[in-house]
Amino acid sequence: MSTGRFGVPADVRDGAIAVGVAAALLVAGMSGGRSATNVALLGYVLLAAGGLGLAARRRAPVLVLGVTALCAVGYQAAGFDVPAVAYLFAVYAAMREGHRIITVVASVFLLAALPLAALASGLHNVGEAFAQARGALEIAWLIAAGAAGEALRQAERRADEAERTREETARRRADEERLHIARELHDSLTHQISVIKVQAEVAVHLARRRGEEVPKALLAIQEAGREATRELRATLEALRDDGTTPPHGLGHVPELVERARTFGLDATLTIEGQRYDVPAAVGRTAYRIVQESLTNVARHAGAATASVRIGYRPDALVVRVDDDGKATPDTAAAPGVGLLGMRERVTALGGRLRAGPRDESGFTVRAELPVARTS
Repeated sequence: MSTGRFGVPADVRDGAIAVGVAAALLVAGMSGGRSATNVALLGYVLLAAGGLGLAARRRAPVLVLGVTALCAVGYQAAGFDVPAVAYLFAVYAAMREGHRIITVVASVFLLAALPLAALASGLHNVGEAFAQARGALEIAWLIAAGAAGEALRQAERRADEAERTREETARRRADEERLHIARELHDSLTHQISVIKVQAEVAVHLARRRGEEVPKALLAIQEAGREATRELRATLEALRDDGTTPPHGLGHVPELVERARTFGLDATLTIEGQRYDVPAAVGRTAYRIVQESLTNVARHAGAATASVRIGYRPDALVVRVDDDGKATPDTAAAPGVGLLGMRERVTALGGRLRAGPRDESGFTVRAELPVARTS
């Protein structure tokens, strides 16, 4: 429910206006001191209906325009010489919503019908009836009501256009800044990390050719260089993404499993539970967990098989990747950049990540990602 000034809901405000107009029309109608005939009772009903109908002027402005016009003609024909105040409010509402043509047509109809209704009621003769029409409708007020509605509509349209322009400008500036950051990262960090990675790989290669034991520190540098290169590439892709390409999510996990098979890994995918839509951030995180886990299995674990399980629970999405490779307490105690990145992604969503060797053999990565479902 929308609210207006002072936090008053629009429906409440419209209802109060409708009740006030209906009360004013009834008071004006009762001032004639009519007897309680069927025609008089019908007139009172039409006076009240015309005013109370304004409660729906925002939701159905054209319908309210027609109802108030017919009520005005009806109570004039019943002998109530009361101005069509409710119709003025209806004109304002219809013009504000942009219904110009129907408002003009309805007003022409009312201008023609009211004198005839006053004539049929016996209140006036022909000359007085048409003169009374000008006074009852208060044509100037009718024009003013329409002009006010149109002016407010134009003002709201210009405000919406200005807001859209501000949003587009802010989005364009953000895109420019994002691309600028991507260029800076590419020009500076990419080159430096590539040098570190290449130098470390050359040193490892030479040490192995000479039959020497490769220092653990050198192997750590080599691995960190690879991880940093991969993470930087992913970061640059995210920065350069203009939003037109949908981000990777759960729907792309089968592609990861299929790609792992091309590397000689016997990878399987199992979906558990009833599928439902998950937030985009949860889907992206699940994809990254599977991607990083399968990459680590293919490169470092020496595994022959890997299983990926996606479990849909009522309150969480569970992602689990198991392999039968080599996992030692040393590798679990010194997680790489990829495992650290997974933990940060899961923690940011309020989830839990467990990664470590299994009792029998192999390694397990298991993440629970909370899912706030609306139904």
